[in-house]
Amino acid sequence: MALNIGLISDTHLPEARKTLWPQIYDAFSEVDLILHAGDIHEYFVLDELEKLAPVYSARGNGEDGGGGRPVQPEDPRVRYAWLLELEGLWIGLTHYVPVPERPPNFTLERWIERFFPERTPDVIVSGDTHREQITSVNGVLCVNPGSPTYPHNYDTQYGTLGFLHLEDGQASAEVVLITEDGIEPFDWNAVPPWKL
Repeated sequence: MALNIGLISDTHLPEARKTLWPQIYDAFSEVDLILHAGDIHEYFVLDELEKLAPVYSARGNGEDGGGGRPVQPEDPRVRYAWLLELEGLWIGLTHYVPVPERPPNFTLERWIERFFPERTPDVIVSGDTHREQITSVNGVLCVNPGSPTYPHNYDTQYGTLGFLHLEDGQASAEVVLITEDGIEPFDWNAVPPWKL
């Protein structure tokens, strides 16, 4: 069996806008699961996403009252870190990991010891930076889907989402760009629209 997982982070609602872009609901309409890597801000976002698929979310600094916002209540869908066994792989979900690393203190190994002491995940999904990234660090696939509303911390505009594909014990990831008409593959070699 294969799993197609929608990845989203740093939605910042209702600060960024009142609701998610409708293109996000279309993009996630056929996913099996949705992982939100934190900075949700208000949990109605999770309620809306949960209409499409089960949701797990990391608790970000935005849920802890960062920036003068109220502290969000406990919610069973939200933890500082999740470690999920899916399709024979261990998937970690947390708001922030130091990728790229800044030794000696900000290393992925230290974050794994802190958030995933049970075992090293095969994949870690994170957010916080608002910068899309797919890279491997010490054999761990690290995926940051960026932000759909504040790409690279710019003002509200179309940003990015991600997908994690699990099949036969293998994981692959992709980032997509939200456009006026839907989504399109993210071109890692092009200047993103928010930098034009």
